Amino acid sequence: MSTVYDCNNEASRAAGLNAARGALKAGRLVVVPTDTVYGIAADAFDSDAVTALLRAKGRGRDMPVPVLVGSWTTIDGLVASVRPEARELIRAFWPGGLSLVVHQAPSLAWDLGDTRGTVMLRMPLHPVILELLREVGPLAVSSANVSGRRPATNVTEAREQLGASASVYLDGGPAEHGVASTIVDLTGDRPRILREGAVTAEALAEVLGDDPERLRSGGE
Repeated sequence: MSTVYDCNNEASRAAGLNAARGALKAGRLVVVPTDTVYGIAADAFDSDAVTALLRAKGRGRDMPVPVLVGSWTTIDGLVASVRPEARELIRAFWPGGLSLVVHQAPSLAWDLGDTRGTVMLRMPLHPVILELLREVGPLAVSSANVSGRRPATNVTEAREQLGASASVYLDGGPAEHGVASTIVDLTGDRPRILREGAVTAEALAEVLGDDPERLRSGGE
């Protein structure tokens, strides 16, 4: 059975965060608010929990789970080498609606799916998920929806789709953006936009000193 905690109420928020910590430590799934859409979360280093997350969404290993972090500096322990472009984008857009695909550190003992040595990282701009991340560490988080259906922008939509798959639901109110993050691939020779969402190509181009269309095409 799952429980919903109203994180706009101080006492309920504290109880919800405590329940979420316990659930994640026990290998269970938690639905969390973010600044883009609601997410379903698992301990990034618990491969069984990540498998359960993929199962809850009806998604295969060919669509690996992204990782959310609670600070800028966390990336240094997760990435093989942090490129200057990554630093510039992190300074400009984290916390916020930008996800970065990078080469992961070879020593990491996690299994997020068929990643081919890469990982997608983001630091979200929402106080509830940030507090949880800073207490428990990196979380594997995917949008809170069944694969093929619209991502949830509030806790009711998330619960309608995921039901008892998650043991804890943290209700942080409606998602601020209601659209998914922008994804930038930094594993090739040039930055390339894989999905344009909460952050525009024009905003990225201004930070990188590049052309929006070239970012969309990867310089081809």
